[in-house]
Amino acid sequence: MSVMRQIPDQGEIAGPIPREFAAVMRPELPSLLKEMAAEIVAAIPEYGHLLEGPNSKVIRFGIEQSIASFVDRVAAPTATTSARDDLCRRFGRYEAYEGRSLDNLQAAYRIGCQVALRRVRAVGRRYNLSASFMLTFADALFAYMGDLAELSREGYVQALAELGEEPDNRRRRLLRRILGGTAVARSALAELAEHCAWRLPDEVTMVALAPGTRPRRQALDADMLADFADPEPHLLVPGPLTGERRACLDEALGGCRAAVGLTTGLGEAADSLRWARQTLSLAGSGAVAGGQLLLCEDHLLPLWLLGDPALADQMAARYLAPLAALTPAQQARLVDTLRIWLTTRGTAAQIAEQLGVHPQTVRYRMRILERAFGEQLTRPDERFATEIALRALHLRDGGGDGARSPRRKAAGGGTPQKRRRPPSHAGSGHEA
Repeated sequence: MSVMRQIPDQGEIAGPIPREFAAVMRPELPSLLKEMAAEIVAAIPEYGHLLEGPNSKVIRFGIEQSIASFVDRVAAPTATTSARDDLCRRFGRYEAYEGRSLDNLQAAYRIGCQVALRRVRAVGRRYNLSASFMLTFADALFAYMGDLAELSREGYVQALAELGEEPDNRRRRLLRRILGGTAVARSALAELAEHCAWRLPDEVTMVALAPGTRPRRQALDADMLADFADPEPHLLVPGPLTGERRACLDEALGGCRAAVGLTTGLGEAADSLRWARQTLSLAGSGAVAGGQLLLCEDHLLPLWLLGDPALADQMAARYLAPLAALTPAQQARLVDTLRIWLTTRGTAAQIAEQLGVHPQTVRYRMRILERAFGEQLTRPDERFATEIALRALHLRDGGGDGARSPRRKAAGGGTPQKRRRPPSHAGSGHEA
């Protein structure tokens, strides 16, 4: 090959790689890129999903540009590398946003460098290139890899600064693994925790933060794990929420709303976070009240009754069906009366005091309820289910005086069931 005659094959090579070598390298690039991708995926299975996922074209283009840029620099040492630099920084930013450390990306760079060096050795044997040339090429290749790694680190650190994260992002990755539940082996968690210098606890307490919340990271205890990049940011507190832990959270949150889940075993951390998020949601709808830092343990009944809103609607429709034919105003008055009677079993006078009506009005309403519900209020299971439906309605409506009308459609999706309306008792002074 004429190009190869211009490359020295003996003696020391001072300075950069001869520019003519670029012409030898370019035909090798397509197969070299495939070989690199295969070895990187074999060593780092996580990257297999990236190279086959929706962003695969962008990622493969970035790898191709990184390698082609090395060849371009051999051909023209003063050529601009701005496009390559931007791509490498993007790789680093992507790792930060995914909650990973830079370990995998740096390992991928090393593997790519090793594959490229192996290929050049084969080319060197084919063209009888000197050992000194191969040493010069290896030095240049490793220096180039160092440049790529440094550019990616710059993008990584910049992204972490934007996210308000620590430079070492292994702990966020550990937190995500913990929230993966029992499917993640404890031995794997223990190994990752050891790399993070974090002691794996038996119990944890999760804290859900309102979206957009940015606690002061430096005010949090060093052993708390945090994921502020998640659309629903959250924290992990090792062990239970002690008084000292709560004081720490109060200081770090600075008045931002948050909810503390129940303390669970490490494998049930996702449950603790789910309950905390439900509590935040209930506070937002007015179903529960409290300060800026809500505790799930103070709201267990609402969490249970309102944990499945669609099911609560179905229960109300079924067990309050005897009232479906009444007007919304009549339903609201009777629902409140029945709820207080079921929960307190008080006398007409006691119920009247809570409702702010005359005891005779309560007696009148109770007669209507007894006629409407019949034996439903005497059977223990049905009476209990009716009380649950009433409590859920009351909580969902913020515990106010009004209750949502329990409409029920007839089987087959028809109109609401028709029932005979109670007599008006004109002139009695009572109202249903």
